[in-house]
Amino acid sequence: MDLIITPTKLCGTVHAIPSKSQAHRLLICAAFAEHETRLRCPDTNRDIEATADCLRALGAEILRDAGGYTVFPVQSIPQSAALPCHDSGSTLRFLLPVAGALGVDATFQLEGRLPQRPLSPLWEEMERMGCTLTRPTECTIRCQGKLNSGVYTISGGVSSQFITGLLLAFPLISGKSQLEITGKLESAPYVTMTLKAMEQFGVMVQNFSVAGNQDFTSPGTVTVEGDWSNGAFFLAAKALGSNVTVTGLRADSPQGDRAAAELLPGLEKKLIIDAADIPDLVPILAVTAACKQGAVFTNIGRLRLKESDRVESVKEMIIALGGTAESDAETLTVQGTGLHGGTVDARNDHRIAMAAAIAATACREDVIILGAQCVEKSYPRFFAEYRKLGGRYEQYLR
Repeated sequence: MDLIITPTKLCGTVHAIPSKSQAHRLLICAAFAEHETRLRCPDTNRDIEATADCLRALGAEILRDAGGYTVFPVQSIPQSAALPCHDSGSTLRFLLPVAGALGVDATFQLEGRLPQRPLSPLWEEMERMGCTLTRPTECTIRCQGKLNSGVYTISGGVSSQFITGLLLAFPLISGKSQLEITGKLESAPYVTMTLKAMEQFGVMVQNFSVAGNQDFTSPGTVTVEGDWSNGAFFLAAKALGSNVTVTGLRADSPQGDRAAAELLPGLEKKLIIDAADIPDLVPILAVTAACKQGAVFTNIGRLRLKESDRVESVKEMIIALGGTAESDAETLTVQGTGLHGGTVDARNDHRIAMAAAIAATACREDVIILGAQCVEKSYPRFFAEYRKLGGRYEQYLR
């Protein structure tokens, strides 16, 4: 689906959708609790549904209704299972260690760019600790064997999702397990989110040490909080002159992307922004910076491992819209020269599509977004909200 957007300011109130990062974690904890859990999560998306589908394949019964999910935990672990991850990196990286902890002969089915996204050093560490991992085809990964308890060592510099996956798996392993993280831990707030989710389900983690054979204890009902990473798009619209209010975001959230509340107003002057803990904010911060005083983003390496090479796709978006941007191995620099309009290829990256739509509110000429349907990954009703706020777009026929 390609869209053409006519520039106009937005006006109105948006309630933040539930955090998909938190939803993944809570669904996994609920699937291994001692009794059912009600998960309040009125909105879903393709990534959350991928995790739910994989947990169903592992034996959980998960029912969806308008208000969220009712999760009936796994009662009997299957000998084998096919897990449809679609293109969700979180789903794959969280559940690969979980399947290993359960000893399931699991085949993970991958789509989109997911087969190219890195699994090292998680792959090697799981093999060292008892599992055998293979690639039967380019789009499948097979996990056999069972993880042993002990000391796991993993770099913190590739993906915090590896750490989350191991932490979620540890209570399911017989015996105590310890995680030792080498180097700097990137995206540390996401690990904090994992620890808080586990705490909500009664699993205690001390210095990344977890006792084995622990039961996750259902809190009964749990609410997925509002998502700062997606709320940031409409917060940016406000920073760019629209009269938009975003509700449902907690100021005390463990989400690292709550930094948007300070960074967006701060772009009234040129900033140097460390992207290590906030890679998902870079597209919308870059758009805002281009319309303000510019910004230099540092520690950008992990952006190249997202749904697209997000360094290149952000740079291409800014240039396509009439702005100025350049990158090297360490930094992405966006000049505050303004944006005019143009054609943006979303490159199957939901955050590029949404950033381009918000950029249109500050442009003089139409903005065309190629492949706008990729917003289904995290925010299926983004364009419906955009139109409700007065945004003007129609299908673009090439």
